Amino acid sequence: MNVKIVNHSKHNLPNYETGASAGMDLRANLDEPIQMKPMERVLVPTGLFIELPVGYEAQIRPRSGLAIKKGITVLNSPGTIDADYRGEIRVILINLSQENFDIHDGDRIAQMIISSHEQVQWVQAEVLNETQRGAGGFGHTGAK
Repeated sequence: MNVKIVNHSKHNLPNYETGASAGMDLRANLDEPIQMKPMERVLVPTGLFIELPVGYEAQIRPRSGLAIKKGITVLNSPGTIDADYRGEIRVILINLSQENFDIHDGDRIAQMIISSHEQVQWVQAEVLNETQRGAGGFGHTGAK
């Protein structure tokens, strides 16, 4: 699939690191470093603008290495970029660790996955079909 992209950053376009990768790393596009204090959230620019076809979204997800090693994650995970959005891709990060964390220009801060989706037409009903699970949720099947 071809997707139009405008790159106002100082970095190469996002790419798949391996042939089986689902996501592409997004890089911070900064004039000066950002220091995140514990529990602080920041909006990090990427300098990228995309034009997705209707029926697709870009999902912004955390990088597992930053999450486990540094406690840095995407706050609204996954963030959604709709097909009609034309603004800059920016990433909401939060520092869940007890230490300050510095973001520098070019740091890989999140990953982006392009995914298809459907739009539904609601059909109002008075009852729903029964299933074995029924209304059970939130751990009703047990811990193991």
